[in-house]
Amino acid sequence: MQTKQNHYIRNTNKVLDYIDKNLEKSFSLEELSLIANFSKFHFRRIFIAIVGESPFQYIVRLRLEKSASLIISQPHKSLSEIAYQCGFSDLSIFSRSFKKHFNTTASFYKKEAIQKSNNSQTNSNIRHKEDKIAPYFCPASKTIKWTSTMEIIKNVEVRTLSKMTVAYNRSLGPYKGNNELYQKHRGELFAWAASKELMGNEDFKYLIVYHDNPKVTLNDTQRMSLCVTIPKETETDGIIGKMDIEEGKYVVCQFEMSAQDFPKAWDWIYGQWFPTNNYVPDDKPYFELYPEQPKGEIFKVEFYVPVKAI
Repeated sequence: MQTKQNHYIRNTNKVLDYIDKNLEKSFSLEELSLIANFSKFHFRRIFIAIVGESPFQYIVRLRLEKSASLIISQPHKSLSEIAYQCGFSDLSIFSRSFKKHFNTTASFYKKEAIQKSNNSQTNSNIRHKEDKIAPYFCPASKTIKWTSTMEIIKNVEVRTLSKMTVAYNRSLGPYKGNNELYQKHRGELFAWAASKELMGNEDFKYLIVYHDNPKVTLNDTQRMSLCVTIPKETETDGIIGKMDIEEGKYVVCQFEMSAQDFPKAWDWIYGQWFPTNNYVPDDKPYFELYPEQPKGEIFKVEFYVPVKAI
């Protein structure tokens, strides 16, 4: 029974990955069922059982949440541009769907986003006096880095990352307050990696990929993938899926901190680093990379946020 359920989860994850990469496209139930290798009739029922929504509901929700994130991060873009970028062929359909989902109009949402951005810039300027952020050129890496007086920050720089292939164990809903579930999913992933003799690889890394903006997506539908890096030819099985983290520019922030400091670290990146630099978040998943096991209650962790120049 467990093997059969794993098969359903694995094949449904293939569909979720495909939708994520092609969200601006039109989808048919037949196309998605072929990717899942299920009949069209059974696919819809299986998808609802695993994801909690029909394929159509899931796609529309992701498009709306992506549009809301873009309104927040790129308020200079018109609503038409954002709607088309997120797969809506008609602005009026987008507007009606947005209002139904968020209980407010897209134009009012944008107005509030701009106001919050302006307030954030003002607050950032105030905090900037307390937590000084200063760029400098690093001769060793030949890149610009940033210093900060915030104690938990050890290094900040913008890097171009090569594409990484990862195996993942995905969950719906945050692990906050449910460490037992997190340890279970992490254990399943590492047990799989050990069975494939991957953990001794020099480039073996553990990371957590976040697919959704927590300010937009409800807790119980937030998607997270616990991942380990793998050679691109590696085959996955069971509940373990496989995906690529695309190459691109990322701001990389290295922290040494306690578990309670994670929200503060993310707030610093978005509330202080971005407003004082010529970058905006790019429309790709962001992730945390753990270079080593925590020592006591202190974590060494690197936050990777995709960026593009303004």
